Amino acid sequence: MATGETGFDDVTFDLVSVQYHALKAGHDYGQYVRDAKNAGRDDIAEFFSSIMAEDSARAKRCHEFLKDLAGSAQAGPATS
Repeated sequence: MATGETGFDDVTFDLVSVQYHALKAGHDYGQYVRDAKNAGRDDIAEFFSSIMAEDSARAKRCHEFLKDLAGSAQAGPATS
């Protein structure tokens, strides 16, 4: 099992990274939705809402994979 500089296996690190970025983007998109609505652009607000939902689903999927890894021998810091 390869490890990055974090001491955790690459797959765990990658999932955490994708989850973080999806959640961060989702937070930012909330402001974009408000901005579009304030500008009277419901079509753009709907677009931002759609990608916000996609990122939410992506973060949830990462969470499910991380829970699965936590119950396996691949959980936690890499040993090699």
